Amino acid sequence: MTHKFWLTVTALLTLGPLSGCGQASGQTNQSKTLNVTLASEPATADPNKSTDTNSGSVISQTMEGLYTYNKQGKIVAGVATKMVKPTNHGKTYTFTLKKNAKWANGQQVTAQDFVTSLQRWVNPKTKAQYANLLSAFKNYSAIQTGKLPASKLGVKALSKTKLQFQLTKAVPYFNDLVAGYYPLNTAAVKKYGQKYGTSAAKTVSNGAYKLVGWTGSNSSWTYVKNPHYWDASQVGIKKVKVSVTKDESTAANLFKSGKVQETTVSGQYVRANGNDNQLHTHLLGRLQYLYVNSKKTKTNSENLRQAVSYVMNRKTLTNKILQDGSKPALSAIPHGDQANPKTGQDMATEIGNLLPTDVSKAKTYWHKYLQETGQSKVTLNLLTDDTDDDKHVGTYLQSVMQKNFKGLTVNITSIPHAQHVARDFAGNFELNLTGWSTNWLDASDFLSLAAKTNTVNFTGWNDSKFNQLLNQANNKTGLARYNGLMAADKRLMAVKGYIPVYQPAEAKLTSKNVTGLTYSLLHEAQYKYAAWK
Repeated sequence: MTHKFWLTVTALLTLGPLSGCGQASGQTNQSKTLNVTLASEPATADPNKSTDTNSGSVISQTMEGLYTYNKQGKIVAGVATKMVKPTNHGKTYTFTLKKNAKWANGQQVTAQDFVTSLQRWVNPKTKAQYANLLSAFKNYSAIQTGKLPASKLGVKALSKTKLQFQLTKAVPYFNDLVAGYYPLNTAAVKKYGQKYGTSAAKTVSNGAYKLVGWTGSNSSWTYVKNPHYWDASQVGIKKVKVSVTKDESTAANLFKSGKVQETTVSGQYVRANGNDNQLHTHLLGRLQYLYVNSKKTKTNSENLRQAVSYVMNRKTLTNKILQDGSKPALSAIPHGDQANPKTGQDMATEIGNLLPTDVSKAKTYWHKYLQETGQSKVTLNLLTDDTDDDKHVGTYLQSVMQKNFKGLTVNITSIPHAQHVARDFAGNFELNLTGWSTNWLDASDFLSLAAKTNTVNFTGWNDSKFNQLLNQANNKTGLARYNGLMAADKRLMAVKGYIPVYQPAEAKLTSKNVTGLTYSLLHEAQYKYAAWK
């Protein structure tokens, strides 16, 4: 799951000779279709409503915000003419939009299109799960509680090409947020209303590609070059075909046969093909969690959370089960997420391992859980995605828990990602293997998942001490803020508000015939930078 919608995203790849792409001879390189895979179906193409990584993948390829990312993953101007410096002590941002920034239908992208998007996003009637990404804007809280209309949000079109944001406080990572604030075509939103983004026909793109052929439920669609994109001359491939491929062995076979040029493969493939020069692995700015539902009487127990956390061996899981470069979680902060502003040391390393394995302690907590519930036999359901990795991790957790916890039966329910996300938000689970991808390197994003007021606090867990520590940290700057975030992390892990499991890595197969597919901790490859060799 990813706000960023980001997010944090999962497009895939494959290799093979150009002749395997089914292209007629004599075609220019730009005319050759790039074939890629995605791990599961997207839920929406609406940036205001996107909550999952697959939707985020579609949106990131077809939309562009005021800022965007270059080939190296660095933030640069997108629809805006340049990166701007805030005024008013970091609380006012004034942007000028490129006059040649256009929608795929040829209409100019205007300041009002950004106002339309952000006001719709913050409006409670939209039911946007990630509206909290606008929490720094003036009047956000009052709008969310219904005290003010969405039109009072701190965003204003000063002219057709002048846009202004008013914040309530300076935000150190605001540039990263700006990159995820996408415009919406005002006329299309008025026409389609809540159905905007439910299919390609009800979506208008302003990025390098427009979305074509997605019905809202099918497993294959295309990205077609947007001829009106302001930087269209730099887009090297005119058409990208996306196919949902949930089975990673199938994905690998598609790649080997030359039918796809980019795909994600499993640890099993990595283990067997470690010397393949078309295989690339990279850590993600993401954590996978085991959530324990505090809203259900059966699972509202710190003893249960402690037992589950202590019984799992995260090194065994990553080194023996996944084998794809993933790393064991040390706390709620992933590797590479934030650096000490004074020393430069990685926060995850500085905090150390707050999630040790101790089977003896796990059994003691389990016994306490049975005592507090008055039970001798317990059946718990574990919810996972229906992907290979989630199934393997789920099976490991089921095995180690049933082996060490007397009287426990764990049943696994594996479902498509979009359905899983819906159950996340509905709180319809007991144990839940899920994840979160970030769009900026700041520990507050991961920590806030456990905050009382966060709409993505799926567990319903609430701890006044943790909330206080997190709020205090976010009201500070520099080293004081950094230390405050570490204190909040230590409190969260001490009581296991949620249970981090591992930091995923992605293993990508990318064709030797394609260049420009680059990845980082935060970003999937942007196809607008890809080209046939």
